[in-house]
Amino acid sequence: MNGLLGQVGFVVWRESIEALLIIAILDAWLAHDEKVTHRLEHARRYLAGGVLAGLVLAGLLGGLFLVFGEALADEGQEIFHTAMVFIAAGLILQMIFWMRKHARNLKRELENTAQRSLDKAGLAGVFVLVMVAVAREGAETVVFLYGILGGGGIEPWPAGLAAAAGLLCALFSYALIRLGGRYLSWRGFFQATEVMLLFLVASLTMAGFDHLASMGIIPIPGGPLWDSTFLIDDSSTWGGLFAALTGYRAKPDALNLIVYAGYWIAVLLALRLNDAQTHKRLSPA
Repeated sequence: MNGLLGQVGFVVWRESIEALLIIAILDAWLAHDEKVTHRLEHARRYLAGGVLAGLVLAGLLGGLFLVFGEALADEGQEIFHTAMVFIAAGLILQMIFWMRKHARNLKRELENTAQRSLDKAGLAGVFVLVMVAVAREGAETVVFLYGILGGGGIEPWPAGLAAAAGLLCALFSYALIRLGGRYLSWRGFFQATEVMLLFLVASLTMAGFDHLASMGIIPIPGGPLWDSTFLIDDSSTWGGLFAALTGYRAKPDALNLIVYAGYWIAVLLALRLNDAQTHKRLSPA
């Protein structure tokens, strides 16, 4: 359970920082745009309204997931939860690849989009842009958390506290990066958290295949190949947290080994290909 709560806190922390960065970029753009500087406080109310509307949309999506999941029969819930684990893993991977392509131009792209929205629809366009951006981040977080917690047997209060802790850590981390900009960079932050996200996807992938095996969809393998409990016990509090964040198994079976090794081989090859294509696109002709 502690491991799952650690996943919850990490996901909320990482996604909240990304949302805060987007909001900060748009707020700074409003402060310097000639069309709105004379009514900046009015424009910021549209910005705040877009943030709140985006959060409401994400909350409604979370409610729909809960209602739909509870409406299914036991076997249907198991299938739905397993599907959500793989969907969450896929969305996190998609986010990593997207950030690799767009991180260096994120600020300019956001400002250009905001300028087009302002030109077409005024501050209402900015409101919609912020709402969609925040709702997208919130929706991703909802899917990630449902994939992590679905079928995990965790009570709402501990999960809520873990999410609140993740949000507080995000606010602190954001302030720290802003204050220590000379020593800490957003580029370095996203590179570090990218590695952590890749390990989290590995953990979700392992959990997804565990679900498939428990449902009899794939064969249940034999006994463990080795026992590394003496190094890190994945049934202990901290060992469980480490396992939940990395996919580590103290007593892995053949399926665990194949899935974990196959995941890293496929992901590292895909990242290398993605970087090569990005470099080719950015290189002068």
